[in-house]
Amino acid sequence: MGEAKNKARETVEEEPLSPCSRLFNSPDFNCAIIVTMGSRVKGDTPAIIHGLEHTLVNHPRFSSILEMNNGKKGKPRWVRTKVRVEEHVIVPHIDPDIENPDQYLEDYISKLTTIPMDLSKPLWEMHLLGLKTSNAESFAILKIHHSLGDGMSLMSLLLACTRKTSDPEALPTVAVQKKRFGPNCNSGFFNKIWWLFVGLWFIIRLLFNTFVDILMFALTIFFLRDTETPLLAKPGSELKPKRFIHRIISFDDVKLVKNAMKMTVNDVLLGVTQAGLSRYLSRRYDQESTPKSKESMRRIRLRSAIMINLRPNTGIEVHKYLVLESLKHSKFKRIVWFRYCSMIQYRL
Repeated sequence: MGEAKNKARETVEEEPLSPCSRLFNSPDFNCAIIVTMGSRVKGDTPAIIHGLEHTLVNHPRFSSILEMNNGKKGKPRWVRTKVRVEEHVIVPHIDPDIENPDQYLEDYISKLTTIPMDLSKPLWEMHLLGLKTSNAESFAILKIHHSLGDGMSLMSLLLACTRKTSDPEALPTVAVQKKRFGPNCNSGFFNKIWWLFVGLWFIIRLLFNTFVDILMFALTIFFLRDTETPLLAKPGSELKPKRFIHRIISFDDVKLVKNAMKMTVNDVLLGVTQAGLSRYLSRRYDQESTPKSKESMRRIRLRSAIMINLRPNTGIEVHKYLVLESLKHSKFKRIVWFRYCSMIQYRL
């Protein structure tokens, strides 16, 4: 009878890590997400702790510890535990007469990335900074290990933990644009034939591009290396401290470009990042002003791997249900955070 109860308890309170969670926890790819949120008013620490206790902490991933070797059959597992929110909320003492608060914020974030996360408790923490900068009155810095979820899941969960200012009981609304593949296919026989050819052509292009990507990936592994540039990391550089510099841009400008180019917000931000790196390299090579450096700039090969979520956006209703159900029941809710990822190579 006791063994049956222990097995039932393991089924409820333990869950194996997904392949992507194991990848993000590997020593060579151990990474965390840093989210910086500015506020127009001073942060109320007791109110924030109270809000976390009734929203974020009730989610299984944010109330489970990671056991790498002591799980069932020696495999890494998530194990549900009791969370003390006070241990995850950090309020550092800051000199109110600090000379450069913007510089202090950047230094604080840079130092935060060098501190490993404590595996004895759930892999998240929030830093509350009563720091007035040129853009906000106070800041909340959220550090989350990437094994807890991907970007879409975490953003949906964050939205599920918020409410409208006009209606404190209502969730924020998210506009979802439904795309159609061409016009209505039931409008005629010839139209159906036309879109059948379009679909076949789309599949052929998809297979061809996939083959080219796999071929380029294999060639890169063997001999097709990236060009030696200031952006190329040297061996051992992952252990050195990083410096994070942030810039605030207008979201209205981003939407203006998005609508003009008929693309997404992520496309615009990726294009801005690509343009910034390209201009940085151009400035660095122009400073040398040698024929060899200019020729290297024209023939540069620089690629980056970006993980893309291919599953449809489930919205915030699913996470609202999970948060509310976690308030009612203490049973472990099973969630699959990651499904499919794809590597896409970009050339500057």
